[in-house]
Amino acid sequence: MDLMAVAAADGAGATMAWTALLGLAVALGFITVWTMFAVWLERKASADFQSRLGPMYVGRFHGWLQTVADSIKLAFKEDIIPAESDRTMFCIAPAIAFCGAFAALIAIPAAAGWQIVDLDLGVFFIVAISSIGTIGVIMAGWSSNNKWSLLGAMREAAQLVSYEIPVSLALLVPVLVTGSLRLGDIVAFQSAPFGQDPGLLYFTRHGSLLLYSPWTLVAALVYFTASLAECKRAPFDLPEAESELVSGFHTEYSGLRFSFFFLEEYTMMFVVSAIFVLVFLGGWQPLAPLPLCIDLGDGLLAKGVYVAVFLVKCVLVLWVQIWLRWTLPRLRVDQVMTMGYKYLTPIAIVALMLAALYCYHGIRYIPGIV
Repeated sequence: MDLMAVAAADGAGATMAWTALLGLAVALGFITVWTMFAVWLERKASADFQSRLGPMYVGRFHGWLQTVADSIKLAFKEDIIPAESDRTMFCIAPAIAFCGAFAALIAIPAAAGWQIVDLDLGVFFIVAISSIGTIGVIMAGWSSNNKWSLLGAMREAAQLVSYEIPVSLALLVPVLVTGSLRLGDIVAFQSAPFGQDPGLLYFTRHGSLLLYSPWTLVAALVYFTASLAECKRAPFDLPEAESELVSGFHTEYSGLRFSFFFLEEYTMMFVVSAIFVLVFLGGWQPLAPLPLCIDLGDGLLAKGVYVAVFLVKCVLVLWVQIWLRWTLPRLRVDQVMTMGYKYLTPIAIVALMLAALYCYHGIRYIPGIV
């Protein structure tokens, strides 16, 4: 019996390993397609804001294959390594920068039960693991032996230290309201009933946490603003400021390694967009922004609808990120630090304190979550 139990355990472990590898392969394929789509969308959006056409010819329909062509070109370009650089660190820095954002994908659910790993500390894990990318950025800037690259890397380090604080504080507000760090539980709270009155036929759900209370709305705005700094997006794109630092920390990179930094940036944009959707916009629930009652069941078709709704919401958040980049001017370094420490952090602390008082005076938690 012991041998049979050991064999069964080995078989279960092998199955779990293959399932995890399949999930990682799917995640890698998805994030590659997402990056190509996001780059195309940003090109078209920037062209529209500047009264241009943008990509139009490759792929015929509005140049939708232009990013694919550029990716192929980058894959076959010469990989140049500066003679005076730290060769080993220079080579592995892009991979480390990408791995931090990619690792965060394993805890993001696209529908109920549809994620690689269902973590009870999902919010904490994503905030912690996504910070690893900054190590890769610092390695890239230092190992390039270029003063502009080093300045960009130091800016990234200072920016991350500043904005990790308001991001974490802002995410503590929905965690406090729902009583859970698990992303699935936070989505479930937003579609759970808040009252037992049988006369309430439609408005019988909590709805999205974005509109749940004034404090969750403030937390959502703080998180979105700070997440732009974490993604190095304008107006917080100081680590890559082209008008000041050539290209910042990836000035000396070319070819495939150069593309890894773009892959990391747009992967991180998806991660913060997904967190915003799951925590503040009701996740995959179609009508969660409003307290409406809807249940599509647990069938495969329903799961497909949930995934589609989740991705549409992520694209909408991505559009806002792109919109802000091509609308707002870049801030100075001192302004970036001031906004992080003097404004966003105190606002997030006050929102957290008021949310705690609000929860203490009669909030109803979901049975089973707390």
